[in-house]
Amino acid sequence: MKVLVTGGAGYIGSHMVKLLLASGIDVVVMDDLSGGFRDAVVGGEFVVGDVGDRAQVERVLRQGRFDSIIHFASFIQVGESVAEPAKYYRNNLTGTLSLLDAAVACGVRHFVFSSSAAIFGEPKFTPIAEDHPAQPLSPYGFSKLAVERVLADYDRAYGLRSVCLRYFNAAGADPEGLLGERHEPETHLIPLILRAAGVSSAHVKVFGDDYRTPDGTCVRDYVHVTDLCQAHALALDWLERKKPSVAFNLGNGSGFSVNEVIATARRVTNLPINVQVAARRTGDPAVLVADSAAARRDLGWAPQYDSLETIVQHAWTWEKKRRQDLINRSAGITKKI
Repeated sequence: MKVLVTGGAGYIGSHMVKLLLASGIDVVVMDDLSGGFRDAVVGGEFVVGDVGDRAQVERVLRQGRFDSIIHFASFIQVGESVAEPAKYYRNNLTGTLSLLDAAVACGVRHFVFSSSAAIFGEPKFTPIAEDHPAQPLSPYGFSKLAVERVLADYDRAYGLRSVCLRYFNAAGADPEGLLGERHEPETHLIPLILRAAGVSSAHVKVFGDDYRTPDGTCVRDYVHVTDLCQAHALALDWLERKKPSVAFNLGNGSGFSVNEVIATARRVTNLPINVQVAARRTGDPAVLVADSAAARRDLGWAPQYDSLETIVQHAWTWEKKRRQDLINRSAGITKKI
């Protein structure tokens, strides 16, 4: 099997590349490095490129027979998408259309899409199953939903079959400590908490402590990044077995509150973590939890790292490595000076 991984230098994409290579799959990574890191790509062929450049994508695809594309290359910040919708529609939607057109032109048969729980908007019920109404609240969510609908049409018209995987909250890091989460700026809760661990000048903002939840803070569904990647591998197998295009929700099915995550991080790190309660953010639902029964039943998805303790422990191992790397680089710069 030969697979093109777009956005393969990013957080989830880099973990996916590692898993594919370990499975003996021929991997080509395409990433424009606007949000990814070249040193996060542990192997395979690497191409610096934009998925919106159809000519370049076609040149890559025509180098050999690609069975599938796994598409991670998108912008992901909900708040930024509200402030800069053009950026999100141009990259997440228009760029993906160019990628799909190149795939069809080059005879690629299978497409696995990194979608999002953001397509659902304010939950009408929880846990959220695949048939929950899709009513996005942000351009980011709309861009993901639009691609899902495009994929359905491309299947009917061109025979490009797809699996859309809707994550809730990707979290954690490579269990071997080789890879982890690094966004600049960082917006995800667990790395923000861990960056504040033991740092007296830092604090974690808790946006609202008066929700209708057991402890008043928002409840979110965290799923380990390695388990997410395993779901993508199973999606490839689903398509290879000539199964129909489909969408699956991916989460742990229970959810953890912000306060629970902070308490877990304090136990794992054995360090103080300062907290500052702030006003609620507009559009933050009290509870977002996935119903992943379909993925478990149909894909055979069985998450290995579904305890919050394990997710935070793996993320903390990575955070300590990140801190040491920063110290080493700083020492190197000082030495040169």
